[in-house]
Amino acid sequence: MTTPLVELRGVYRTFVKDRQTIPVLQDVNLSVQPNEILCLVGESGCGKTTTGKIIVGLLEASAGEVLIQGKPRSAYRRAEQAQLRRDYQIVHQDPFASLNPAHTIEQILSFPLLRHKLVKSRAELRRRIWELLTMVDLTPPGDIVNKYPHQLSGGQRQRVSIARTLTVQPRLIVADEAVSMVDVSIRIGILKMLHRLRDEFGMAIVFITHDLALAKYFAWRGRIGVMYLGRVVELGPTPHVIGQPAHPYTRALLQAVPEADPDVTRRKQPMRLRSDDIPRLTAIPPGCAFHPRCPFYVGRVCDVHVPHLDVAEGFAQQVACIPVQQGQLRPYIDEQAGG
Repeated sequence: MTTPLVELRGVYRTFVKDRQTIPVLQDVNLSVQPNEILCLVGESGCGKTTTGKIIVGLLEASAGEVLIQGKPRSAYRRAEQAQLRRDYQIVHQDPFASLNPAHTIEQILSFPLLRHKLVKSRAELRRRIWELLTMVDLTPPGDIVNKYPHQLSGGQRQRVSIARTLTVQPRLIVADEAVSMVDVSIRIGILKMLHRLRDEFGMAIVFITHDLALAKYFAWRGRIGVMYLGRVVELGPTPHVIGQPAHPYTRALLQAVPEADPDVTRRKQPMRLRSDDIPRLTAIPPGCAFHPRCPFYVGRVCDVHVPHLDVAEGFAQQVACIPVQQGQLRPYIDEQAGG
């Protein structure tokens, strides 16, 4: 079996604010294979971005183990750490904030190429910059290189951010809400470009989004991990997670996805949550964190035992829900599938 590019085993991450410990991640288990697309979805504050930053090494885990190509990240020597920083890159959500406003696009793309000695001459540097801009569909490059970030549109800035990521030829990219700051009309163009770059360079992509419809489109041939209050509650191949969701929270997210076809909207059977309020990270409920909102709550089970990811009978994906794992929700799920 292929060794994962990165693997998170029982990862926890806490932050301290005003002398209060905030558990942002709890017992996260994930792996990313070479050339794979993995989408992390969930509501704001569920830990998606923190997970992405731990994957690329911008944050350390408070507990648990992070393996890079089968080896603990801490076991790599200093020279090897420099290579890891090149191999694992991130594209931030806000391209305007992540690009230096005082530098031209040519300067922004030059710094990593010169820092890592990836070019040998000024002529090669300029040729490489033009190649990168062409890769991300910013053509003709001559119209872009001398501009500053504020002179570009949001979509163009995000493409520059992606081009900067590609300067070091990474093996894995974490795209953190990479299209949420751009117009809807150009999102598909950027997603298609990411697909093309993945196919051309054989890199893996961890795509972070709160939009399950976007995750369905981008990762149809990959996997989706659904996160809730710092835990992965469902993980598996996208067609199965979308077509036959196992966790009640995933089903609630899918219910919220708008449909273009009014007939499909009318046929949807609404799923009423017990509560619309999301618990605070500083006051996570005992047992399953979703149980105060879950319409399938089972007393003395969901509010007592913390569910762990496991494959439930009849599902191809893993799910962290004890009633689903015990088959108690099977009749309802079959009824919904039939409807």
